[in-house]
Amino acid sequence: MFVESRDQSRQFFFDLWRKLTTDEPLSPLEHLVANVLRAHPEYHRLLGEGERAMTRDFAPGEINPFLHLGLHVALVEQLQTDRPSGIQAVHRSLVMQAGGDVHAAEHRMLDCLAQVLWQASQRGGAPDEQDYLARLKALLK
Repeated sequence: MFVESRDQSRQFFFDLWRKLTTDEPLSPLEHLVANVLRAHPEYHRLLGEGERAMTRDFAPGEINPFLHLGLHVALVEQLQTDRPSGIQAVHRSLVMQAGGDVHAAEHRMLDCLAQVLWQASQRGGAPDEQDYLARLKALLK
């Protein structure tokens, strides 16, 4: 999922939520993201707010639902392409560690993804895939 701005990202989620609640047909990408939305019922009310939630800011330490959902989508895309190479194997192992709870395993992985993305933003460069994969593998210990 590629978006150029915070508002564009949020609008995508709002539009998709509307489609889900009105049983409109979805594109393949929308099906992928819809699965992420379905797994997060705690955000359904916010998604239904649409324009009222568009400009909402989240305080430091407060979970930003849009960022959280976006990280899930990014992880799903990484798993589909096995990029970085080896992420699928780490995911399988973490799911096994979590007793088959895919969502719990993915939340652990999201912490690593968020850290690597934050570091990249501080450097002004691309995320370091090898550092990311090393962080993920460290979860297996």
